[in-house]
Amino acid sequence: MITRKDVQYIAHLSRIHLQESEVEKLTNDLEGILGYIEKLNKLNVSAVKPTSHVLPIENVFRQDIEKPSLNPKDIMKFSTDNDGKGSFKVPQVIE
Repeated sequence: MITRKDVQYIAHLSRIHLQESEVEKLTNDLEGILGYIEKLNKLNVSAVKPTSHVLPIENVFRQDIEKPSLNPKDIMKFSTDNDGKGSFKVPQVIE
């Protein structure tokens, strides 16, 4: 059973300032949560496999297919400013 004193102690450890109305509400909320946990503890789960997700999930990988890359000279045609050696010129962002 959770008491007001327990909630105030937890709030103190957490460095949380609670109003009196909040202490009362949290006392009731935590008592309800512990009630649900108690119900779950009574369930027989010996035949249930441990799992991290309810659905069987696998990584999906695509085939790694080599494709020809773009020609650097063709790419430089679309550049508004380049150094003529295959690099783009951009505004300086770090002083």
